[in-house]
Amino acid sequence: MNHHPTYRSVDVDGFDTFYREAGDPAKPTILLLHGFPSAGHMFRDLIPLLADRFHLIAPDLPGFGRSAFPARGSFHYSFESIARTIERFTEVIGLQRFAIYIFDYGAPTGLRMALRHPERITAIISQNGNAYDDGFGTVWEPIQRYWRDPRPANREALRGELGTDGIRQQYVHGVPDPSLISPDGWTLDAFYTQRPGIDDIMLDLFRDYRTNAALYPDVQRYFREHQPPLLAIWGKNDPIFVPARAQAFKRDLPDAQVHLLDIGHFALETHAREIAARIATFLSA
Repeated sequence: MNHHPTYRSVDVDGFDTFYREAGDPAKPTILLLHGFPSAGHMFRDLIPLLADRFHLIAPDLPGFGRSAFPARGSFHYSFESIARTIERFTEVIGLQRFAIYIFDYGAPTGLRMALRHPERITAIISQNGNAYDDGFGTVWEPIQRYWRDPRPANREALRGELGTDGIRQQYVHGVPDPSLISPDGWTLDAFYTQRPGIDDIMLDLFRDYRTNAALYPDVQRYFREHQPPLLAIWGKNDPIFVPARAQAFKRDLPDAQVHLLDIGHFALETHAREIAARIATFLSA
């Protein structure tokens, strides 16, 4: 089996979904779910480190990367719609049981899938992927203001997060040595995010994120009832999803493994090798 990734698109009920794939489909599958403002390319360093032992699939979510981004009037951009599209994607390509790697927006995507089909989820790897209210930091205040009051001024106040500097800050904030962060990742993210029409899609998703917080009690009930094996591996300097959220998993999953890394939000940019080793040990157990 060639461990080099392949790059494909598949029609998911008329929706063109781009994805990376590597490894032997006969081996355990990990579905890699990226976050804002990225795409499956955030896993470019991780995939080759695991492809000899696992089957890896990394789709670009609707509106992100190289997947389709239909106009807002023809597709409802919400986390529920994204999750249902990715769930259908797994069915179309024939995935039956798989672990999920959830990061940032990938968390509400993957956890919605787990709520609907817990029997499909073999394990959860959460890398700065939240499921608890704990630790909403100051960076969330303008977004939460928009949740409470969706007037145009509050929407426009968030537009700076879509600019190149706002995206770069997500990569370098909390990184002890920013010179270790390649500009390739955030530059590509900025390109994808600044395509015509994407800005309003992203602002719609900022508003819709409130539905994820509303779903947390259901997610926590799923944890308690089904006890999925969970590895939380977290950038402890992340101002977006702070370390308290990683520790919170242990309330409902006493056997959860929690590891904090001296890095920010995009931990794979510098710690892919360490994260791959911990995933391999965790899933092999």
